[in-house]
Amino acid sequence: MTTRVFITGGASGLGRAIALRYAREGAKVCIGDVNPQQGALVEQEISKAGGESYYVDCDVRRLKDLERVRDDLVARWGGVDIVVNNAGVASAGSIEDTPMADWEWILDINVLGVVRGCKAFTPMFKQQGAGTFVNIASMAGLMLAPMMNSYNVSKAGVIALSETMSQELRESGIQVSCVCPAFFQTNLTEGMRSVIPGVQGNVAKLMKRSTISAEDVADDIFRAVQSNTFWVLPHTKERRMWVLKRHAPWAFDWLMHQGSKSWIKKVGAKPKS
Repeated sequence: MTTRVFITGGASGLGRAIALRYAREGAKVCIGDVNPQQGALVEQEISKAGGESYYVDCDVRRLKDLERVRDDLVARWGGVDIVVNNAGVASAGSIEDTPMADWEWILDINVLGVVRGCKAFTPMFKQQGAGTFVNIASMAGLMLAPMMNSYNVSKAGVIALSETMSQELRESGIQVSCVCPAFFQTNLTEGMRSVIPGVQGNVAKLMKRSTISAEDVADDIFRAVQSNTFWVLPHTKERRMWVLKRHAPWAFDWLMHQGSKSWIKKVGAKPKS
């Protein structure tokens, strides 16, 4: 049976890489995005890679958009096997300097966007008796570096939601995978919000230096779905730090404190005295 996949934010970055990974398996891939021009290009790439492609306008800030896509895919394909809640944005800044408008913006997209995706498709998965949610979080939600307050909170929320859903929906035949990459080569900084001058460029440099690509993360996601794996942690160093945090939190806290000044310098922030 041909796999049917829906990906939010599928017109660029990690979403595009996931779409092409499944296309190479001959899957039916629907990408939802707010950029129809880029979406049309990725549609063509999916077809060339061997998949059946379909682009839909979808803003994850609107539940009705996601419900419309669900109903459309039920009519078109008879349902969906995998929903990738990938659409997300980035921000940087301290608790005192980040405007409330930026908090509301990032939580609406990064947390509530995933909530809406899960809420819209869970009834369909239950009716099918099977389905997989792939929720894109971040190591930021586990490691909680300074000067990333709103982003950390948004990704920690995705992790909490994913863990809860994994327990809640397991008996209904619904699988959940939670993806927590660290820096990798993608375009996340293009729409990044911050009051720190030059932070977008500095973070983009860190991402460019990474040896992990969006395609690598997409491969890890593909394998995790196949093996019914919850945690997808593509970066070895950060994975080890997460294990240290769980088993020796005092040691982790000391290392994080030692690295905080370096990290603040890297993102270009100047802490207030």
